[in-house]
Amino acid sequence: MIELIFLGATVGVLSGFFGIGGGTILVPLLLILGYEIKEAIGIAVVQMVFSSVYGSYLNHKKGTLDATMIGIIGVGGFIGALLSGNIASSFSDLALELIFLAFAVFALLRLFIKTKAGLQQKEISKAWLFVIGFVLGAISMTIGVGGSILLVPILVGFLHVPLKKAISAGLFFVVFSSIAGLISHAKIGHVNFETGIIIGLASLFGVYLGIHLKDRVDIVLQKRLLVIFYFLVVAYLIQRIFT
Repeated sequence: MIELIFLGATVGVLSGFFGIGGGTILVPLLLILGYEIKEAIGIAVVQMVFSSVYGSYLNHKKGTLDATMIGIIGVGGFIGALLSGNIASSFSDLALELIFLAFAVFALLRLFIKTKAGLQQKEISKAWLFVIGFVLGAISMTIGVGGSILLVPILVGFLHVPLKKAISAGLFFVVFSSIAGLISHAKIGHVNFETGIIIGLASLFGVYLGIHLKDRVDIVLQKRLLVIFYFLVVAYLIQRIFT
């Protein structure tokens, strides 16, 4: 119980600070604790519902949430994530871990691509926003991440959305994808609700702290910390899969 509470608080801080649903760090930590990948994914989905809803509420109060743009992406993510449980069941544990590794590597590499500051935010059609959400929701919730691991780099790198605004948007997207993912994974039997709820409740305190830290940290430092975070996740997965 103490381990799960501490784990939830830690994941919550990272979720709020980096704008992620929590699965990106929670799934590897649960694997370290001995959980199988599919059960770890189910637990992470439960935690993401807690952290993303509460974190998005805090971001909305601070005025950093663009609900209109991300709402369209979120609807697509919700529909796509409804397929995630069936998709996960069709893959082996090793395949899921490799997909998770690919996600983390992509997110890490994107952070090394420089984007020009002060560029005007691009506008794209609502149809494309929906398609982006659908694809991210289906793929990301299959491996227990909310989708912001890819959405934030897309918003910053391709649509020129400011980083802090993109982080808030990424966490709001996770609200849609995690709720649909929970429905889908629960139907398949991947969800350990008791463990997920304990971690999820503990993560709320961490999310509160992470949101406030995000708004007080220099954007350059925040990006460097995000690089370190993704690097550690990638390093662990490579060690786990290939050794």
